[in-house]
Amino acid sequence: MSKPNYSGVFHMVEQDNMDAYLAALDINFALRKIVCLLKPTKDISHDPATGSMKIRTITTFKNFNMDFKIGEEFTEDLQAVDGRTCQTTVSWDGNNLVCVQRGEKEGRGWTHWLEGDKLHLEMRVQGVVAKQVFKKAD
Repeated sequence: MSKPNYSGVFHMVEQDNMDAYLAALDINFALRKIVCLLKPTKDISHDPATGSMKIRTITTFKNFNMDFKIGEEFTEDLQAVDGRTCQTTVSWDGNNLVCVQRGEKEGRGWTHWLEGDKLHLEMRVQGVVAKQVFKKAD
């Protein structure tokens, strides 16, 4: 069975527990408050044939780019997020994209999945879970 194509532009419409997630990453109070006010856009380019994926997270404050091939480990530079680097692998679990980020923080990673025109993101670190929902742009 073929995997879904995640390509598209998605705008955030819901967010839950982001402050606690950022606190678990040791992000300072002031920066957490700014981040929690942001409404990021995800611009995703996905080639299902090769497994190549580019995820651009765009905000008015800071942008974050992630380029990878599904199933291949890479060194992820998270300086823009929390000043760390991780050994990261993104793989398929059914139709979900599951990311494992090995580094200083235990249990760090995320899961993306599609439901209709919505892109769901669940972020995890040290037992704390935050969720965001994005709606595909027309």
